[in-house]
Amino acid sequence: MSATHIIKKYPNRRLYDTEISSYITIEDVRQLIIAGKNFEVHDARTGASLTRSVLLQIILDKEQGETPILSTQLLRQIIRLHDNPGHESVNHYLERSMQLFLEQWQPLHSIGNLTCQTQWNAMSRLAEHNLESWQNSLANQDTPHSASPSEEEDGESISSVKTAPDNTHQP
Repeated sequence: MSATHIIKKYPNRRLYDTEISSYITIEDVRQLIIAGKNFEVHDARTGASLTRSVLLQIILDKEQGETPILSTQLLRQIIRLHDNPGHESVNHYLERSMQLFLEQWQPLHSIGNLTCQTQWNAMSRLAEHNLESWQNSLANQDTPHSASPSEEEDGESISSVKTAPDNTHQP
């Protein structure tokens, strides 16, 4: 594996790529991600890690475009999870789910002649399979999940992901 690419972020918000000795843009950082490059972003003055905040900025920029991936409902649920007991397990679940999704989706996505509806149906089946796996995992845990009072008040619990799909992105 290649060495970690170091990018320094200066107080004027400029990003400096130490590997190529040049200033780069946030879009250049996004291209590093797409290319599979391993990198870290550090505050040029303090050395503190800024990698997560730069990654979140890239996601924010893309989500403000015409085709967001994260629905408003999903974002609300993620925010709620930060205040629930056991929220630490969400990180592992999301990383594993994304890994499984990409492993399952890649063969389908590489076939260029799939129609949009065929892709949508395949994604739906993958989501249902992954939800079933998650439910089985929860059923095997010693501690049952209970909704927090704030979830019960507005009628939207974490489990509403399976019961109240966001239909705003259907083809």
